[in-house]
Amino acid sequence: MTFIATLILALGMSMDAFAAALGKGATLHRPGFKEALRTGLIFGSIEALTPLIGWALGLAASRYIMAWDHWVAFILLAFLGGRMMMEGFRQTAVTEPCEAPQSHGFMVLATTAVATSLDALAVGVGLAFLQVNIITTALTIGAATTVMATTGVLVGRFIGPVLGKWAEVLGGLVLIAVGSTILLQHLGYSA
Repeated sequence: MTFIATLILALGMSMDAFAAALGKGATLHRPGFKEALRTGLIFGSIEALTPLIGWALGLAASRYIMAWDHWVAFILLAFLGGRMMMEGFRQTAVTEPCEAPQSHGFMVLATTAVATSLDALAVGVGLAFLQVNIITTALTIGAATTVMATTGVLVGRFIGPVLGKWAEVLGGLVLIAVGSTILLQHLGYSA
């Protein structure tokens, strides 16, 4: 696989993380570069690991992994998105002003990153049957995801104040939309 093909693959794999990070950034109180980079590194690390895991499992269990990855991603993202929406609706019902969090917990970010990187797991399975340097490919995917997720949080910083208390509801809708898109693409529907 050429470097350009690897880069295109990496950018494609990082789009879900960008959308999720955008929603995460919109729900925070003015996230700075440090928080954006923290989020990007969590997303990028997990996104780099999943194709390696998929590649390792590829020869033995490819049809099982690829048969369920889209359902797992959809369920995780729908759950996280629904939870964010419930929190957002709860906050909009409160009349007293409440401060947005300064950061998201590691487990929330890691779970979201896992859910958005399951497609990279399936790609890793496919790469097991090609003549590719899986380490270089995984690192490229991880680096692209780190940049895209960091950018997503920083862009979300500007969207959050505009949306106010509805930012968390929108962030939840974004996660559900990403999960639904993954599911629909695997079921043969294209947007």
